[in-house]
Amino acid sequence: MKPVRMIGLMVMMGLAGTLAAQSLDFDAYKAQVEPIFSKHREGHARCVVCHAESNNVFRLQAWGPEMKAYTEEQSRKNFETVSKLVNMKNPDKSLLLLHPLSKDAGGDEFHSGGRQFASKDDPDWKTLSIWVHSSK
Repeated sequence: MKPVRMIGLMVMMGLAGTLAAQSLDFDAYKAQVEPIFSKHREGHARCVVCHAESNNVFRLQAWGPEMKAYTEEQSRKNFETVSKLVNMKNPDKSLLLLHPLSKDAGGDEFHSGGRQFASKDDPDWKTLSIWVHSSK
């Protein structure tokens, strides 16, 4: 994707994120989605390892070595960030679903952290998809 187009997409996602956060279920996010980001996955770094230090639209709150869960305030900030990755008009095109998904399974072109999900049959990918599609 060309840099100018990428910047435009990121700006639009930022504006859409505020609306998305109003329609997505925070309690379901905190209980079901957020734990996926700190979960150990075979052959991969945990999402929080890279995304707590990232300089992109998916920046999670810092995760310390002794942490077991985020605080309420951290979860709310993460919720706002993750909500920006949801396409409310076309949930199947949400970056939250496409970016970490294998290209062979329909994922997008690039994810520097590797493909966290080999297929849409992965239970964690299904959890993300259910949350994205359950917007009110």
